[in-house]
Amino acid sequence: MRPLVLVTPDYEESLPPRYLLKRSYADAIVAAGGLPIVPTFGSPVAELLDAAKALVVTGGAFDIHPEAYGEERRDGCGPQKGARTRFEWDLLEGALERRLPVLGVCGGMQLLNVVRGGTLHQDLPADVPGSLPHEQTTPREEAAHGLSIEGEGWIARAAALSQTAPAVNTTHHQGVKREGRGLVVTARAPDGVVEAIEDPSLPFVVGVQWHPELMVETHPWNAAIYRQLVDAAREAR
Repeated sequence: MRPLVLVTPDYEESLPPRYLLKRSYADAIVAAGGLPIVPTFGSPVAELLDAAKALVVTGGAFDIHPEAYGEERRDGCGPQKGARTRFEWDLLEGALERRLPVLGVCGGMQLLNVVRGGTLHQDLPADVPGSLPHEQTTPREEAAHGLSIEGEGWIARAAALSQTAPAVNTTHHQGVKREGRGLVVTARAPDGVVEAIEDPSLPFVVGVQWHPELMVETHPWNAAIYRQLVDAAREAR
């Protein structure tokens, strides 16, 4: 039986309001052997986590409010989605307490870091002079910069499957500044910006700043990240 994987949606205050999930997330989970389940913001978090075997926290075109990591909002910080952030925060806390496998993608990695007490660069161009352009204008299925692997964790094992030097897409203007409790950096961009974090004390807790689900065809080693998640989910509880 396929393990149930919670994958968090975005939402729009349209008429009528709607939840949104990019197909690439669901497709990557299914291809890896999981069964994606999309939770709604009003759902009881404890019941969701009791039913699920893993959690994917997705990205989106919004920022976490800096007050969540003890800073005042500065110019360059983008709009927030408070309801989504609060829901994902509760899911992340609960999943970590239950030792469930967790994958944070792009903004999901940033939230994982903040939940653990870490901080963020509110705007990379302002905070990290000389940083690469991290919001690529080319198709997101294409790589935009290389990846420097650190340590021997999950990302190192996935990247080892690459036939060439690992490279990733990039679609963000914020990034990890100080790592949260128990998290270690396992990959960086050529400019030193954090691209992956992991908690080696838990079965599978990984955050990636890029979107591996968009690169499974063009750079197939990215599919291994979702396979790792689903394999860990099969072992959960």
